[in-house]
Amino acid sequence: MGKVDAYAADPASQANNVKALKGREGIRLRVGDWRVIMDDGVVLAVLEIAPRGGVYD
Repeated sequence: MGKVDAYAADPASQANNVKALKGREGIRLRVGDWRVIMDDGVVLAVLEIAPRGGVYD
């Protein structure tokens, strides 16, 4: 979970790998061919981790 930890510690450090989701709440963090779907609030909640093709379904 290196990139998730890096984002939690300093969101600007992963700014080019994080985007807001379209059509649903949350953000996504790109980690190679994987996507981490998160709810970005006071507590960073990881909602889903999956390969990039199927994580948005």
